[in-house]
Amino acid sequence: MTLPLTFTRREAIGWLAGTFAPLAAHADTPAWQRTLAQARGQTVYFNAWGGAPTINSYIQWAADQVQQQFGVKVVHVKVVDTVDVVKRVRDEKAAGKTEGSVDLVWINGENFSTMKREGLLFGPFAEALPAFANVDVTGKPTTLQDFSEPVHGMEAPWGMAQLTFMADAKRVAQPPRDMAAWLAFAAAHPGRTSYPRPPDFHGMTFLKQMLLDLTPAPERRALYQPCTPEVFVRVTAPLWKTLETLHPQLWRAGKQFPASAAAIRQMMSDGDLLLALTFNPNEAANEIAAQRLAPSTVSFQFSGGTIGNTHFVAIPVNARAQAGAQVFANFLLSPAAQARKADIAIWGDPTVLEVNRMSAAERALFGAKPQAGQLAQTAPALPEPHGSWVRPLEQEWVRRYGV
Repeated sequence: MTLPLTFTRREAIGWLAGTFAPLAAHADTPAWQRTLAQARGQTVYFNAWGGAPTINSYIQWAADQVQQQFGVKVVHVKVVDTVDVVKRVRDEKAAGKTEGSVDLVWINGENFSTMKREGLLFGPFAEALPAFANVDVTGKPTTLQDFSEPVHGMEAPWGMAQLTFMADAKRVAQPPRDMAAWLAFAAAHPGRTSYPRPPDFHGMTFLKQMLLDLTPAPERRALYQPCTPEVFVRVTAPLWKTLETLHPQLWRAGKQFPASAAAIRQMMSDGDLLLALTFNPNEAANEIAAQRLAPSTVSFQFSGGTIGNTHFVAIPVNARAQAGAQVFANFLLSPAAQARKADIAIWGDPTVLEVNRMSAAERALFGAKPQAGQLAQTAPALPEPHGSWVRPLEQEWVRRYGV
């Protein structure tokens, strides 16, 4: 299949959304054909974070495509915290509601583990989606492991994330490439570094990264098992010792912490801080394109790897539109949808697909010229510690430093 020569890349994605995606979705199996037939006319209430206009716009585009191609209406229910969605599904199930208010939810980590453990999920369904054939389960193993919890087909991968740092190359000639170098950098530039105040997600990710890097390899295995009080005290001891030395070297001597990664990014842009952090490897490029960061901003990761994970979509056990939810989840995995999502100008969320497995025309959708601020080289993604470590780590940090 040949693209018209006058198409821009973004026009091509839109055109392929109406060409390749239906072909992928119309897998010639009786089971999938039944799913498509059942889905037509259904309304899918997709509960997803609504705090970013770019993401909201992307979800609306995907909803329009699924409406046009499959007759499935998708309503974006904008949520602030997914834990509220989990509670709603739990309460509806406890009340005996067989047709709940949530058909699909954007989820990962502790929320997924909770829903899986409490029997709140429909499935397994993910690996039966036709578009799942292109998911990179080898190079991106977190598509099958959610915070060290096996997915077992109970949620479908949607996008990738990995701890990434940012700096203005005009101020920082040699960014730190491992945790030891980051700590040395903080000591050499007192008051010019910090991390978001836990329980902020980015702040907790930074603590988990530090914990992984400070834990010897044999002991590190414990971080991927359910946390127990005895093991927690032993394994985290080096973390608290390191923080006691680090905090006086941070912004405001570690007596205060910025509220979020966005606040730190702005402080870096203003010149107050020298380093920022994000969980989207393309965020610096996005911010440069939006003229909120200097073009000299660079992204980097630790050479030995940084924490990475996959975010997913899942279907509650009592969803009214289970077929429609599967059709929408399948479309979100299509090359056209994944390429549009990865576009810096649209969202910049990295794909879960193995691009080399696709046709030449589909691969071309992902071949955009690198933008200023994008990573020059991606480091290995380190799996998240088991989700049970998050709460005690947060509580202990707050106990020690939260006043």
